[in-house]
Amino acid sequence: MAEENTLVVRKPCFGLPTGCPQSLSAYIYLKFAQISFHLDFHLNHPHSDQIPYFEVGDCVAYNNEKEGIIDCLKKDVGVVDLDRGVSSLPDWISTKAILTTWLADALTYELWLGCEGSSAYHIYYSDLPWPLGKILFRKKSHWVKLKHGITNDNAEVKKEEIYERAKSAYVALSNCLGEQNYLFENRPSSLDAIFLAHGLVILQALPESSILRIKFSEHTNLVRYVQQCKTELIEAAPSPSSAPQFHTNASSSASRSHSSSKPKDKPKREKTKEEKTFKRKAKYFVVAQLVAVVVFLTLMTTFDDTEVDLDDADGDFDYDE
Repeated sequence: MAEENTLVVRKPCFGLPTGCPQSLSAYIYLKFAQISFHLDFHLNHPHSDQIPYFEVGDCVAYNNEKEGIIDCLKKDVGVVDLDRGVSSLPDWISTKAILTTWLADALTYELWLGCEGSSAYHIYYSDLPWPLGKILFRKKSHWVKLKHGITNDNAEVKKEEIYERAKSAYVALSNCLGEQNYLFENRPSSLDAIFLAHGLVILQALPESSILRIKFSEHTNLVRYVQQCKTELIEAAPSPSSAPQFHTNASSSASRSHSSSKPKDKPKREKTKEEKTFKRKAKYFVVAQLVAVVVFLTLMTTFDDTEVDLDDADGDFDYDE
């Protein structure tokens, strides 16, 4: 009996099979590789860095392993390596760096800070209870600011830096693509999957007023490239093997180890007792998570207030001797 392949992603939205850029890049890569798979939408833990993950028989590849989900697909679960023959090309490393740093940072900034976070909230937290979703959203937004070193004093400078890097990246990618259908050797690769996911989220999830979307739309060949992908890979009628399945029970995924090459205890349908136990404890988990986040935010706010007080106190001292 053939093994069933399952790609577990965040929920579909904005006309996309999943609104999460990382999940979408894995989806596109598998489509390029012509791998048959089911979609499973993980709704209980949208903030988990394990998502997306890919199940093949008794093995699972998580997004938070090694260099990410696509690297695990190629090296650990036997999915065809689309980068063979092109990853040694002169522009490969620089293009990968642009996609995984400048453009990844720009999209993260735009989703969480640049567009007031409405798109990010819809993608990640809209299925959670309203207070919990809002608190987790604030926590993530604060993390994005810390990652980029953004403060009230340098917010505008950092914003300009991020957008200028994105603008330069789009120019480089536009020149690399030219009139081809793909970035390298006119055939798909992992970099195509990463960039197409980036472009689809920009054109589908961000408002027309988005600065990043405006800069992206200035390059007609990049827009054509993304729209072609949308038509061929997303709007085309899905085969039965890739039809979506909703899963709200996270008990089976939570029990898996973080090793994509080691066998996992893959539960079958007879695991109903554990599922019942999970449902009974689910509400306690949510409450505990909510309390933990509230405590975190309280401590964070207290810490920020303390810093302000110390700064004010320093201003009161006269160091002249």
